[in-house]
Amino acid sequence: MKLVIVESPTKCTTIKRYLGDEYEVKASLGHICDLATSGKGGLGVDVDNNFKPIYVISSKKHHVVNELTTLARKADEVILATDPDREGEAIAWHLARTLKLPIESTKRLEFHEITRESITNAMKTPRTINMDLVESQEARRILDRIIGFKLSTLMYKKIRSRSAGRVQSATLKLIADHDNEIAKFVPEEYWVIHSSIDLNGHEMNLSVYSKNGKEIDIKNKDEADAILAKIPQNLVVSDAKRTIRTKESKEPFTTSTLQQEAFSRLKFKTNKTQFIAQKLYEGINVGDEHMGLITYMRTDSARLSPTFIGRAQAFIKETYGEDFVGKVKKSKEGEFSQDAHEAIRPTSNHRTPESVKKYLSNDEYKLYKLIYNRALGSLMKPKKEEVLTISFEVKDLIFKFEVAKTIFPGYEILKDYDEEENKNVKNVPDINVGDSFAVLKKESEQKMTQPPAPYSEAKVVKIMEEVGIGRPSTYASTIEILRKRKYVEDNNGILISTDQGKKTAHVLDKYFPDIVNVTYTAQMEEKLDSISEGDVTRNQVLSEFYTPFIELLDRVSKIMYVDDLEQTGEMCPKCGAPLVYKDGKNGKFIGCSNYPTCRYVLKEAKEPLKETGEICPICGKPLVERTKNGKTFIACSGYPKCKYVKKEEQPAQTYTEADYVKICPECGGHLVKKKGKYGSFLGCTNYPTCNHMEPFGRKRRK
Repeated sequence: MKLVIVESPTKCTTIKRYLGDEYEVKASLGHICDLATSGKGGLGVDVDNNFKPIYVISSKKHHVVNELTTLARKADEVILATDPDREGEAIAWHLARTLKLPIESTKRLEFHEITRESITNAMKTPRTINMDLVESQEARRILDRIIGFKLSTLMYKKIRSRSAGRVQSATLKLIADHDNEIAKFVPEEYWVIHSSIDLNGHEMNLSVYSKNGKEIDIKNKDEADAILAKIPQNLVVSDAKRTIRTKESKEPFTTSTLQQEAFSRLKFKTNKTQFIAQKLYEGINVGDEHMGLITYMRTDSARLSPTFIGRAQAFIKETYGEDFVGKVKKSKEGEFSQDAHEAIRPTSNHRTPESVKKYLSNDEYKLYKLIYNRALGSLMKPKKEEVLTISFEVKDLIFKFEVAKTIFPGYEILKDYDEEENKNVKNVPDINVGDSFAVLKKESEQKMTQPPAPYSEAKVVKIMEEVGIGRPSTYASTIEILRKRKYVEDNNGILISTDQGKKTAHVLDKYFPDIVNVTYTAQMEEKLDSISEGDVTRNQVLSEFYTPFIELLDRVSKIMYVDDLEQTGEMCPKCGAPLVYKDGKNGKFIGCSNYPTCRYVLKEAKEPLKETGEICPICGKPLVERTKNGKTFIACSGYPKCKYVKKEEQPAQTYTEADYVKICPECGGHLVKKKGKYGSFLGCTNYPTCNHMEPFGRKRRK
């Protein structure tokens, strides 16, 4: 038997089916080890010994490790097949170390889609664990632990902010700075001109331009009235031309662009998009087979493999015709892209969204269709439109209107192209220079400039990618941390920094400017990438960071102000210190300012329980109405000393002749089948007058 270890249990059945009965496939359920919370400062890192990490098996993974250890001892060979990224490489290394497998020879499979072909190819070309990738992940984890533990402790002590971190704090500052710009925005007055003509019985709205082709900037009513006065009752065509316009398809999805598009098109939050994409990658039951529908969903590359390109172009030619086959786009990788994986794409062109729709939930179908159309469309020819542009010149003004008609759908044929979508264009008559049209409307409208829109999740992800903070695997989790810490409020995917979030960003920017500086954070990401490429060592990066950071932390801890809590005006009944308002995991509460010496918390006065007018049969105290888990019941007011609960009166059960089993030997009534605490039995229909019972359907043990 050969043992293959993957991360997720949903992959096990599929991969085992591809590999055959001689293989056993088990899941590690993600990381099995993490840094301990022991040692100097609780870091789990021996900083004086080349930053040696102290790893422990995660508390919830002991049973997993025990099972894998037992199977590994029985196996002829152990093969590691964790996810193809830095975290997956680290998990593979922890598995090898914990299971006592030889690092230099244990097979490590790398595949980017859960298909028979991909798994088979990976088995033919296994590699070993890439220790440069492991060291890069380890350096990232140690950095985050040092910053997280040290900085979070200080921030909570001084201003009661619950956490700070290398990526989350830089992201928070981006959001907080933008919200501050919105708050400082001063609206300005401007005016717009609304005009239209009668075109063959249809009203056609016009755009107003100056002679240089730029939109006119109208600042007040007098300027607007002056323009309206120049518009005659009829407009004469000064120019009419038809042009061909092409619209290229976009590149296949990266993690970032998928999250952005899913938010703008489907209103999916980033963590929802990643959750659904993970399911599509790990596999869906399609008929009798469990299969992965998309490639690995954590990537910052828009590159497609030559194999997929060849199959996709053949599919496009076969399905839509040779005229629809386009060229491969030259990928425009960002400055911080790693190009470690392919773009997110379907694993098979023939598994169209419609063909698998009945096997998917509505949200899974929508996201799969988005991914499928984007990948396939990127290899198709552009859309072509015939554009009719009509101009009217009046004194120093130019009015224009434009209509477009699709003459070749190109890649948009994937979007259920409608031949009649521009039928209004087909009805537009030929228009020539000199033709005159009556003006139907000419009016002005006052408007005020609007502040920048708050950042959406998708916008934050886009900026994180552009400036190089975080990586595809961390975008969604970073936003989730800011939300959990109550640094931002989430209004249907629109992120707005809270007062505590703004305060946290301001204080960090004042005392730790590098931590929230996007350039510094991006440079740190580059250093971590350099470790994975073998250009620098883990210890070099950690040493350069640690000493200056600790020295700054010590200086700041002495000079950083303490943000006093708001006092209630009352004193603690236990120690006499002022009572203050505090924030807890369940919301605001009032507690002693002398914490942790005094742990007094003011409990909210509860409304008295409603009495029923009955008396407890056990202790004689009044019975009251209580509520638990949304259900109301009657119990003793003396709880917890008296735990009496009034039982609800059950309606009498009625039986018919069809229910009778036999005659009751005690009262002559009928015995019927009843359900009790320990199973079914025969009981008398005259209960509770007659308590006769007999066992039902039970066999005596010999």
